[in-house]
Amino acid sequence: MFVRKKKNASGTVSIQIIDKSSGVYRVMETVGSSKDPNTIERLAQKARATLHTSEEIQPPLFSTILPDDAVVENFLDSVSSAHIRTIGPELIFGTLFDRIGFNAVHQHLFRHLVVARLAYPASKLKTVDYLYRYRGIQTHEDAIYRALDTLNEKHKAEVERIAFAHTQKTLGIIAVVFYDMTTLYFEAEDEDDLRKMGWSKDGKNECPQIMIGLLVGEGGYPIGYDMFEGNTFEGHTLVKTLEKIGQKYGMGKPVAIADAAMLSKKNLADLALHNYQYVVGARIRNEPDEVKRLILDKTKDKENGAIFEFARKDGTRLIVSHSEKRARHDAYRRDKGLKKLRTAIQSGRLTKEHLNNRGYNRFLAMEGEVAVSVHEERVADDTRWDGLKGYVTNTLLSPSSVIEQYGHLWQIEKAFRVSKTDLRVRPIFHRLRRRIEAHLCIAFVAYAIWKELERLLKTHGVPMSPTRAAELTHTMYEIEYTLPQSKKLKRKTLAMDGEQQTLYGVIQDD
Repeated sequence: MFVRKKKNASGTVSIQIIDKSSGVYRVMETVGSSKDPNTIERLAQKARATLHTSEEIQPPLFSTILPDDAVVENFLDSVSSAHIRTIGPELIFGTLFDRIGFNAVHQHLFRHLVVARLAYPASKLKTVDYLYRYRGIQTHEDAIYRALDTLNEKHKAEVERIAFAHTQKTLGIIAVVFYDMTTLYFEAEDEDDLRKMGWSKDGKNECPQIMIGLLVGEGGYPIGYDMFEGNTFEGHTLVKTLEKIGQKYGMGKPVAIADAAMLSKKNLADLALHNYQYVVGARIRNEPDEVKRLILDKTKDKENGAIFEFARKDGTRLIVSHSEKRARHDAYRRDKGLKKLRTAIQSGRLTKEHLNNRGYNRFLAMEGEVAVSVHEERVADDTRWDGLKGYVTNTLLSPSSVIEQYGHLWQIEKAFRVSKTDLRVRPIFHRLRRRIEAHLCIAFVAYAIWKELERLLKTHGVPMSPTRAAELTHTMYEIEYTLPQSKKLKRKTLAMDGEQQTLYGVIQDD
């Protein structure tokens, strides 16, 4: 026989004398029960005196003589939700945070704000809840805001240097950079010196906004970013951003790739003046009439994949390519727009007041005061441009290389998509400039970690997206318990499923 301490669901502990005969455990006597530690110990001493020996006493709860079911039941009785925590975000994103070097930033909440942005992107108030529920850290929203102020004032430059150094280490020589801009709107009505009404790429023209210029290297790895007032013309930002980042990091003069929004005589002249080579998307229909006639004449017998080159008066080259897939897409969009126009005309819903030159309305013509119809000659002329796309460059790259490099511009579009969807960088609820900048800084760091995770998954041949990885971190748990004899506090990671083990292995093996 031996003495057992049994934890009850009510929170009390019962002191029992247990007999084991023929492999069957029987409660011979319940000496008593209590919640008070001193009383429990006195009851245990009374039980030992009954047995006349202390050698038969087994460790409470974890006795090796107890049957397996009893051990498990007693252990589970002692476990509460407070003993189990979600550790996946720290295991995955926290490890990458350290590996890239962001742990050099000595701001106590910075790490948690970045990891939360990756795993549970939400408002700063939700971040407070995340820290308490999943990290056991009690803080207040005011502490979050103070952390944002400190981040912007003291650490923003350091954060950017770390991100750039990691991208440079990943890519080696940065010979090509890709630039684009996007808009981020605010849930507010009033403008100020920074938040301005402007043309919104998010379709939120009624909201004030800011503009973000993002510079990435090959593969979409982040290099730097800049923030501009919401009504800034994006064509005037490319040279400014290149010079600012180049001076910070001694990046040199890489080839700059940008879309047609950066195409203007002044913009291209500024790039050339600062000794930058570039490949910029061209609006071939805006070229001079003589150039347009030359393009249409030279490409009238175009084949899929055909490439044509034209000299421009400013010394640059205009590269024009044709794609059957693009031609089908152009025709589909035009036919779709014309169908809506013709339906509106026939129903009488389209009048003179609706006329403008936007979209497919350019195909409309007026007769007299009110008669509206489709200008069929313009439609026929439009079909001649189907499948054609242009590029302007001052490089010595071959036409095919120009097109190939420009084709990588989708990486920056992906970066914006990741930031707006996976990282939920918008809408922005902050008002003060320093906190807006800190919010963007956190999103920039989160994107750098997101890209590193994407790279590791690809390198290890794991067909998993970073988005899926973030979901898996939500159910990676750790249990905390105290050993009954030594009273040591222990933590153990709970068993992971197959996908989680694969993800964790990718992080640990690198």
